[in-house]
Amino acid sequence: MNRVIVGKNDTIMKMLAAIFADGHILIEDFPGLAKTLIARSFATVIGCDFRRIQFTPDLLPSDITGSSVLNRKKNEFELRKGPVFTNILLADEINRAPPKTQSALLEAMQEKQATIEGKTHVIDKPFIVMATQNPIEYEGTYPLPEAQLDRFMMKISVGYPAKDDEAAVLRGRRERRREGFDISPAIDRETLMRMQSETEEVHVSEEMERYIVEVVRATRTHRSVEIGASPRGSLSLMRLSMAGACIRGRDFVTPDDVKEFAANALAHRLILKPDPWLRGVRTENIIAEVLEHVHVPKVD
Repeated sequence: MNRVIVGKNDTIMKMLAAIFADGHILIEDFPGLAKTLIARSFATVIGCDFRRIQFTPDLLPSDITGSSVLNRKKNEFELRKGPVFTNILLADEINRAPPKTQSALLEAMQEKQATIEGKTHVIDKPFIVMATQNPIEYEGTYPLPEAQLDRFMMKISVGYPAKDDEAAVLRGRRERRREGFDISPAIDRETLMRMQSETEEVHVSEEMERYIVEVVRATRTHRSVEIGASPRGSLSLMRLSMAGACIRGRDFVTPDDVKEFAANALAHRLILKPDPWLRGVRTENIIAEVLEHVHVPKVD
């Protein structure tokens, strides 16, 4: 992945943690920062099927889940499954589709299944949605409702590359003399599922559980917050911390793991009061302030 996405080790590691934790990822950033390339590359290196949906205002729910199509040779209807039946699904510019279409993805994200014409169809594991949205362009968009935002385990930004890293991108393109990259799978789908199971074995002490709960509860009582993080936020923060510890070769969670993923797991779940938002306060600022004030337990 580092050969494809230059200088973004932290972003790659955090997204890998979300994949190990079997969670959906919302990537919010400006155009041209390799959001699509990251999703496609991850699907390749973990040996999983990949599909992409370009969300548009005229996209229908059946365009996501699929529908029954008449087979004229057999004179009967056959189910044609939509792109949601995959392992890694890139929902590009997810906020451009109307709420009815967005909701079609909601069932798949939460229940790992899709209902087509009244029948429920299970989606094969693993199933991870990587959705993108542009933070500066709102014309013709439909903001994601809080219920759908809450389904994303993590929200992350790629960010502009450093000067030397951007120069390395140009140099790599010159040396390849073509677009695209040659990358091959590092693992297969079955290995990924075993790694996801191993992540569940990481130990979380009672002290760490209380620390996670205190951090999340502090978002609900903060003076600038209208609605704080839900219990699903607590679960997401714990699971990401477990995956992060596993990636770093530990079988137990530390406070640093929690701090590392707190903003990614919680910031998109907060709703600020109008006045702080108008003054330029953002949810990431709230998380940073909370982490400064919540007591950090000692780890033996």
